[in-house]
Amino acid sequence: QLTDRYGCGRAAIRSALVALEAEGLISREANRGATVRRISVDEAIQITEARSALESLIAKHAARNANEAERAEVLSLIDQMRAAVADNEAIEYSSLNRVFHRRLREISGHGVAADLVDNLRNRAAHHQYPLALMPGRPAESVDQHAAIAEAVASGNEDDAAAAMQAHLASVVATLRQWGHVLTA
Repeated sequence: QLTDRYGCGRAAIRSALVALEAEGLISREANRGATVRRISVDEAIQITEARSALESLIAKHAARNANEAERAEVLSLIDQMRAAVADNEAIEYSSLNRVFHRRLREISGHGVAADLVDNLRNRAAHHQYPLALMPGRPAESVDQHAAIAEAVASGNEDDAAAAMQAHLASVVATLRQWGHVLTA
């Protein structure tokens, strides 16, 4: 079915499935095929803890490397995030959240950490949107993102790293408290 749908050969499909399995995105069983892998709340917590170490490094490097236009951009993203929260647009907020974190990875110039975070975020993606829909979570999160953005914009590496750690610690706390609801 995949060869017909994507117009490529079996070898290419097999190679793609091997790569997706290696990234932890699918599970494959002999004679049964491949399925999208769902992760547990415990694994989502572990992924977020690992992201915290990496994204703190990324925030530190972003604060070091950001030029004036990039500093203005991260602050502008916060304005857009605040507007999405004010308009109760949780999906838009979640999308802007992804953009914010992606831009920090790009600005940081730390390719290794960015690649590792991309893989981790992909593995836990199905937990992102439910978190954004939790009452009060976007408002709490936007203030955390603002602290990160302000530190990056001011070039304060230590504050940027600390703000990122605090933000992701809050995500972990939310997953611990409400994870059972997210997977129900």
